[in-house]
Amino acid sequence: MTPTDLRAWQSRMGYTQARAAVALGVSLATYKDWLRGQSRTSGNPIEIDRRTELACAAIEAGLSLCFDF
Repeated sequence: MTPTDLRAWQSRMGYTQARAAVALGVSLATYKDWLRGQSRTSGNPIEIDRRTELACAAIEAGLSLCFDF
């Protein structure tokens, strides 16, 4: 999953960045790093892992991931 893919998912879901972070169970700072594709602390590139990609697909399909909203 690329940052562009993640932005597209967020848009399809109608989520703000904060809402998307909550839905995925990560901090807003981590989510923003994923969107940038770069760590805010080290400047190193970040890859969005397969688990996150699968979580996005599950959320989009309407599956609950055990988070209360």
